[in-house]
Amino acid sequence: MGPLLLGFCNWSTLGVCAALKLPQISAVLAARSARGISLPSLLLELAGFLVFLRYQCYYQYPLLTYLEYPILIIQDLVLLLCVFHFNGNVKRAAPYIILLVVSWFALTLQKWIIDMAMNLCTFISAASKFAQLQYLWKTGDSGAVSALTWILASYTCATRIITTLMTTNDLTILLRFVVMLALNIWVTITVLRYRKTVTKAE
Repeated sequence: MGPLLLGFCNWSTLGVCAALKLPQISAVLAARSARGISLPSLLLELAGFLVFLRYQCYYQYPLLTYLEYPILIIQDLVLLLCVFHFNGNVKRAAPYIILLVVSWFALTLQKWIIDMAMNLCTFISAASKFAQLQYLWKTGDSGAVSALTWILASYTCATRIITTLMTTNDLTILLRFVVMLALNIWVTITVLRYRKTVTKAE
């Protein structure tokens, strides 16, 4: 039962993450607007994904426990370019992308750097969710934000709690997924709430 559950969680997470940001990217392209999407939230999420992936690679954890992160980073970069495009200046994305590339190499210059970054990773990722929540509260409009993307993100956090408990049992990683699950659900509820509000108003 254990190996079957682990295999299901790993492969279903990978499958979901392969399409995780596609509903969001599709919604932005369809609306031809990045309305409702918080740029600070997206940048913090990218930073969190990068640190998490680098940490897993550095400690040589099983590949299937983090294989989705390169896919998520690529999708987030595409979404970032879409946001800058619809905000009128794609070139502004370049410094952020350069910073991410430099950070990838800088994180493992010393063991204490990657360890400290991973300890901060939960706060960085949580800050990205709070930035999105704050943006939704401020505007009162979920705009082009995809609720499906946030629902899928909640699912992947739940499955990663299971796989972490069954493989590495790393408490830092486990805490991150528990916090992210709670915040992803919160964002999902907020997106749906403001969507209903706008629908009723119309």
